[in-house]
Amino acid sequence: MVVRFIVSALVLIVVSWLSPGFVVRGGFIGALIAAVVIAVLGYIAESLLGDRVSPRNRGLVGFVTAAVVIYLAQFIVPNLLNVSLFGALISAFIIGLIDAFVPTVVR
Repeated sequence: MVVRFIVSALVLIVVSWLSPGFVVRGGFIGALIAAVVIAVLGYIAESLLGDRVSPRNRGLVGFVTAAVVIYLAQFIVPNLLNVSLFGALISAFIIGLIDAFVPTVVR
């Protein structure tokens, strides 16, 4: 699990370089804290959506959920993460692409 958060923090740093409107402050520690907050919010969102999400819509719902989670995370750690709505959408897309090639969870 520690490796997963380290990889997630590195992904957030890369995304902050690539995505306009997505800024991670505080270096690696700031990215690590933001990764933990995003993971917790993602877990809560998955718990709420559960199995009621049809497999056909899971891709779009997963993308929108990731964007919402990233956007909301900035309000929990406002000094470490600054995200615009456009930045959240672009970041969710980039994170999805990175996760397709470097998955942080063994499936």
